[in-house]
Amino acid sequence: MPLISVVIPVGNVACYLPECLDSVLGQPAASLEVIAVDDASADGSGALLDERAAADPRLRVVHLAAASAGPGHARNTGLGMAAGEYVWFVDGDDRIEEGALAAIEARLTTPDDWPDVLLIDWVSRYPDGRIEPNPGRALLAGVPAGGCTLAQQPRLVDLTMTSWSKVLRRDFLGKLGVSFAAGIHEDVLVTCAALLAAESIAAVDRVSYGYRRDRRGSFMATVSTAHLAILSSYERVLELVAARRAAGVEISEAVRAALFERAIWHYTTVFQGSMLRGGLVPRGERRRFFARMHDDFLRYRPAGYRHPPGARGLKFALIERGAYRTYCLLEPLNEVRVAAAGLAARMGTRRT
Repeated sequence: MPLISVVIPVGNVACYLPECLDSVLGQPAASLEVIAVDDASADGSGALLDERAAADPRLRVVHLAAASAGPGHARNTGLGMAAGEYVWFVDGDDRIEEGALAAIEARLTTPDDWPDVLLIDWVSRYPDGRIEPNPGRALLAGVPAGGCTLAQQPRLVDLTMTSWSKVLRRDFLGKLGVSFAAGIHEDVLVTCAALLAAESIAAVDRVSYGYRRDRRGSFMATVSTAHLAILSSYERVLELVAARRAAGVEISEAVRAALFERAIWHYTTVFQGSMLRGGLVPRGERRRFFARMHDDFLRYRPAGYRHPPGARGLKFALIERGAYRTYCLLEPLNEVRVAAAGLAARMGTRRT
């Protein structure tokens, strides 16, 4: 049985796929299998995978039906084929960083310590060659060497809600009773369910993954009504929390508040660019999206919840009040402030 099964959903990413495969198969690994799931690609990705599989027995390829079913279905398919103790979902347009597999193997083979969830560090890679660190590095650094639970560190839900940023114990994942959804933002439910149920969450502080930002054609860089799926994703998460509490599962108020705040903040990150940069929510859907944010705020707000400080707290207060016009007026100003602060930080880094 391999230690790690790397599952790669592939959907029309032929120009990036060789780098992804090289980054995985080119690293020494004591116990590895790679499962690539071709989601009806029309750009030659499938043929490229078959060619690589013929040259490397560690790579298995499955081709899905003629119509694309999305990355969630591809991940579910790959997971069903996996035999490893752990599963790592790596997107076909991204890459793993040098030394990642060795660092992950070293952590997973620690005697008497097999975490359910292993969090990894990552960087954003931009088309112009710029690299930015993971904004959650401080949270990762705060995870104890022996691991923790979400009850002990509720703010771990503030880390990216992506499957590629976690290596998951396969048996544990299979018992969660959830799967990757159709469409986009499909990682949210699986990620939250895993963090909630994990008896041990560990971390590797080595940068292990390179996330390709602003790729043309990427779901996450395209304005679309599909982004309304973020609303249903968190609805399932918050309903899952309510159902587990009703069934007698102990979920602390701190965890409930952290998940609620994470949901609302994630809504704002999908919505926020719509005023200044065009954003991800189509213009005709903005008011409806905001109304849903307001409804979810009132529906799921934990008893005694208090807004966070600063600009985030102001946003939350406007969402709570349903103040759409005021939010729309203030959001561009906040974006300019954030952009200016980021530019100043980058200029300062260059000077040093």
